[in-house]
Amino acid sequence: MMDVKEMEKVEGGFLFSEVSKLGHEQVVFCYDEPTGLKAIIGIHNTVLGPACGGTRMWNYTNEQEALTDVLRLSRGMTYKSAISGLNFGGGKAVIIGDATTMKTEGFLRRFGKFVESLGGKYITAEDVNMKTRDMEIIGMETKYVTGLPEVRGGGGDPSPVTAYGTYLGMKATAKKVFGSDSLTGKKVAVQGVGQVGMYLVEHLAKENAKLYITDISEAKLKTISEKFGATVVGMDEVYDLNVDIYAPCALGATINDDTIERLKCQMIAGAANNQLADEKKHGYMLVDKGITYAPDFLINAGGIINVYEEYLGNYNRESAYLQAENIYNTCLNIFDVAESENISTQDAAIKLAEKRISDIGNVRLPR
Repeated sequence: MMDVKEMEKVEGGFLFSEVSKLGHEQVVFCYDEPTGLKAIIGIHNTVLGPACGGTRMWNYTNEQEALTDVLRLSRGMTYKSAISGLNFGGGKAVIIGDATTMKTEGFLRRFGKFVESLGGKYITAEDVNMKTRDMEIIGMETKYVTGLPEVRGGGGDPSPVTAYGTYLGMKATAKKVFGSDSLTGKKVAVQGVGQVGMYLVEHLAKENAKLYITDISEAKLKTISEKFGATVVGMDEVYDLNVDIYAPCALGATINDDTIERLKCQMIAGAANNQLADEKKHGYMLVDKGITYAPDFLINAGGIINVYEEYLGNYNRESAYLQAENIYNTCLNIFDVAESENISTQDAAIKLAEKRISDIGNVRLPR
C-alpha cells in the first residue's frame, strides 16, 4: 500500500499534486499479484466521521483514469454526507478490471483485507458492478463494510432509496423551474437504466411522465421499454432530444463542452455522480444557457443515507426513506442561495456542505 506522503517520491510528485488538488487526506494503492487485484481507495475527508463510500469495479482504460475517478468520487462523497446531515466523511474505492470474469471469492476477500487494514478509517459499500453478495464476501475479511443483504441484518440494495431521493430532487427542481412539482406530461430523458435508473423510471411512469431511455444494455432497454412504455433512443441521440428534463443516471462527465451546446432541456436532475465534467466551468455554462441543475451529490444521496441507517444498527428501511425526503427542501434551499448570491447551484451546494464540515470541525477542536 502507498499513502499520500509516499506519493511525493513518485514521478517527481505528479501523483501527490493530483491528490492535493482536491484536498484528500490519503490515497491507498492496493495490489495483490496472486488474485490480480488492483484497487485504489480514496479517503477525502474524515472531519464528520469515518470515510464512507462504495466500491466500484470498472475496466478502466488506464490507471490514471482510475485515479481520477476515485479522487472525484471520494470528494463527492464528502459533500454528499455533509449536505445530508450524516456523520460520515467521504471515501471511495475503485477496482480495476472486468467484473464479469475477475470477481472470485479470493479476489474479493483480498480486497476486504485491504479495507480492514485501514482500521475503520474507510467503510465500504456496493457501487457500480458490485452487489450485496460481493459485500458479504468482502465482509468475511473486514467489519468495515455496509450494504449487506437484509437477510444478514444489512440494508440491502440501496438503489431504491437512491432513486427515491433523485425523484424528489427532480420534483423540487421542477417546482423551481415550472412553478409546480408535478411531472405529469413532462418529457424526461433518462440516460442509464441500471438499478437506480430503473427505479427512477418506475417513479416517473407512475406520475405519467413521457419517458425516453438509453443505455448500453439492449436487454435492459427492451425490458424497461415494454414495462413502462418508454421510448428507446440512441446513446448519443439523448443529448439532442427536445425534452423538459435530462436525467443522467449512468457514469459521470456527461455534462461537458460538447453536450451543453446540444441540450434543449430546461433542467437537469439525475442520479449519476460527477455529472459536470468541470464543476466550475460547466456549472456556470448551464447558468448562462438557462438550464437549472440539481447538484448530483445532493439529490443522489439516498444511497449513502441508506448505508448510514445500516451503520447505526437496527436498520429500518422506512427511516431511510424518511431521511431521503429532506432532499426536496434542501434542493429548494440551494436554488434560493444560488439565486440570491448569483452563483451556480453546484457552488451553492458545495458552500453549504463545506460550512457544515467547518462548523463541526470547530466543535471537535480541543478547547
